[in-house]
Amino acid sequence: MSSGPSSLGFYVTGTLLLLACAMKLPALVRRRHDTLLQAACLLLFSAACLMLLAAPESIVAINRLTRIPNATAPLVYAMTTAFSGATLVLIVNWRSSREQTRRITRLVAGAYSLTIIAILVLFWAGDASVEQVTLFDAYYAGTPYIREMIVTYLVAQAVAMTAASTLCWRWSAKVRGSLRAGLRILAPAYLFIVSYDLIRLVAVAGRWSGRNWDFLIGEVSPQLAVPSSVLGAAGFALPLAGPRLAATARALRQLKQLAPLWKALEHVPTPGAIRVPLPWWRTPPTVLLTGRRTALHDAILALAPYCDPAVHQAAYSADLRHGSQESRAAVAANAAMILVARERQRTAPEEVRDTSHASTWRSDDLVHLSQALASPVVQRVCEQYGPPRRTTSP
Repeated sequence: MSSGPSSLGFYVTGTLLLLACAMKLPALVRRRHDTLLQAACLLLFSAACLMLLAAPESIVAINRLTRIPNATAPLVYAMTTAFSGATLVLIVNWRSSREQTRRITRLVAGAYSLTIIAILVLFWAGDASVEQVTLFDAYYAGTPYIREMIVTYLVAQAVAMTAASTLCWRWSAKVRGSLRAGLRILAPAYLFIVSYDLIRLVAVAGRWSGRNWDFLIGEVSPQLAVPSSVLGAAGFALPLAGPRLAATARALRQLKQLAPLWKALEHVPTPGAIRVPLPWWRTPPTVLLTGRRTALHDAILALAPYCDPAVHQAAYSADLRHGSQESRAAVAANAAMILVARERQRTAPEEVRDTSHASTWRSDDLVHLSQALASPVVQRVCEQYGPPRRTTSP
């Protein structure tokens, strides 16, 4: 029995793939007729079983449990073929139109189902009585029926992976974002598997010609199994997680941009508005952003009765003289007016100005408003139009 690679990498990868498959089961129950989802679950399950069964320790355990030498070989090869077929079905359903998918799915499913049956029949017809944990393909490369089984599974997988890699690469040129990134990861992941198949076929052909290239099977090809599985899982996960990650990144960026405005208006009283505490450490960024935007709009609305058009005009004119464009000057004017209104609400809440213009006035984009707070023009106008002095009745 030859020493082989450690089983740990196989078990870790297989467990992660099983967890990914389990996460999709609730969706599969709800959408039982979704061919794309079915193919995804089959791919993840077959890949997980393949990694768990192909671990050297699993091979020995199953052989001992069944009392059949090399009983794991047809199981692993059948799972390999199922994985290959599921990969092609998934890629086709992912990309093609509904009419194309039905026809191609039936063709692929039929072809690879027959291949699995052929593998099992060939193993039953052949003689593989000497246990081989890591060098099965090389040891039985010349055994009738067993050699045909070996070539069948390697060719079936190589054809499917080559087709999948080609489809992914061509499709990636037509899409953008996380889907493109996922496809660009999947294409080389499948080429890793093609390389795995070709290396083993070379070793098998070496046995046919009397050469001993068993190290290609025992040492070289196993090194490609784990990275190809990890890349494959990442390639499928990225298009699913990508939009959510992008939304989270956008939310975090906007939260950072809104920080100056939030700091300025956080403690503005907003009668009638309900503020729910949203601790940042346990609130998703997208939810936190929505809550913060709502609170800022409520604060600006509460300050509307204290907004002074004279402050707005002064800041607008000053910013134009400072060299700003009209749109930026308008944002700076609103920022100055809001800051002055905040101080007037704080120091003289009873002195409410004419609100006839408040209902028609609308705030600019909050991010632009927040960025305008740093303008030196806004700071000067705020100092000039600070809170008015209180007057006493005669």
